[in-house]
Amino acid sequence: MNKLELIQALKDATYLSRSKAAAVVDIFFNEMANELAKGGRVEIRGLCSLFVKEYGAYTGRNPKTGKKVKIKPKKLPFFKPGKELKNRVDR
Repeated sequence: MNKLELIQALKDATYLSRSKAAAVVDIFFNEMANELAKGGRVEIRGLCSLFVKEYGAYTGRNPKTGKKVKIKPKKLPFFKPGKELKNRVDR
């Protein structure tokens, strides 16, 4: 399912117009992204939690040349599925 399909599903399940359904989906995703950008955590009970993991700097290796390369520290979003989602997928 992509964003357009999600908007269509919301439109079909409610009495919202397509533009209002799109606005709801945009607000939802933007607020989640803003919270993660601030270093916060997003938790949707039963579905998932999203949080930011920090990775320290380390020395990697260029696979082509074998030369050592310094990798800068970084922050990446991390998805952790909820128990209900795991059970639903594993049926």
